[in-house]
Amino acid sequence: MNFEKVSIIIPCRNEEKFIEKVIKNILNQTYPKDRMEVLFIDGMSEDKTYEIIKIYTRKYSFIRLLKNPYKYVPHAMNIGIKNAKGDIIIRMDAHSEYPLDYIEKLVYWLKKLKADNVGGVCITIPKNNTEKGKAISLAISHPFGVGASMFRVVKNLKQPKRVDTVPFGCYPKKIFSKIGLYDEDLIRNQDDELNARLIKNGGKIFLLPDVRIKYFARDSLKKVAKMFYQYGYFKPLVNLKIGKPATIRQLFPPLFVFFLLFPVLVSPLYPKLAFISLITFFSHTILNMYFSLKLSIREKNISLLPFLFITFLVIHISYGIGYIKGLIDFPLLKKHKKNKLEISLSR
Repeated sequence: MNFEKVSIIIPCRNEEKFIEKVIKNILNQTYPKDRMEVLFIDGMSEDKTYEIIKIYTRKYSFIRLLKNPYKYVPHAMNIGIKNAKGDIIIRMDAHSEYPLDYIEKLVYWLKKLKADNVGGVCITIPKNNTEKGKAISLAISHPFGVGASMFRVVKNLKQPKRVDTVPFGCYPKKIFSKIGLYDEDLIRNQDDELNARLIKNGGKIFLLPDVRIKYFARDSLKKVAKMFYQYGYFKPLVNLKIGKPATIRQLFPPLFVFFLLFPVLVSPLYPKLAFISLITFFSHTILNMYFSLKLSIREKNISLLPFLFITFLVIHISYGIGYIKGLIDFPLLKKHKKNKLEISLSR
């Protein structure tokens, strides 16, 4: 096999609990070390992340450490791509665990399929073994929680499948000269916009059946709420930038929130509208209970039921509120053109 030079880019910030594990994961990869470089892009960490990586840069010449003064992922990716020496760019995440042939398989399929981006299936793992932790991991990998996100919900893929996005991604470096770099306005959802732009320019993206990534879920409902609020908030901006309207499934959470809260807010003037809120609440409760119960039975653990119910509710309300706020801030107020966007990340 002709091994092409690969540049692995890992954005990181305050990852001292995880960073050494992902470094060792990469060191154990089957891909030849003399045909790869690893670029850690540190977002001004306030813990020991930078120092831990620095130790490994002294031991291994193919590991490099760069600073990202902007802190956010799209800036980190752009810094990495500009400094990459490889012909292939692979983005990796510090909160995931990869099979030992991960890099080798990505490169193999990228070339075999003549693709512009390939990625694996995410297997969501609880961060801890509590009922709440298990419920969070189940909810964020279930269609009722995250819609038809193929890489999260598909479990029995038999062959490579054309999709609109994959987690992290493996790209020929030359594709960035064609379509441009990551959009730095998108602190979240930057992969969605980049991949939409790639497809718009005739690119092909494939989800791979034999590449499985273990992704460690958030460990609290507060972090889940923050994450899905941010996903919802930036989704209207993605749609605005790619010139494409929202899909029906994207609109379910904001419509749920709107019909749940708006009638209550105007009920002092129009009391009869409060009935709409009740119908919305009970309809969602019935669906939520159905899927929560079904998942609990599948897992043979009925004690998961209340945690699943609450987690699904948190996901939908957080995403819905974020989406509505994003509709106001971006298509309406054009906030992205007036100010530098900043958020507090959810890890």
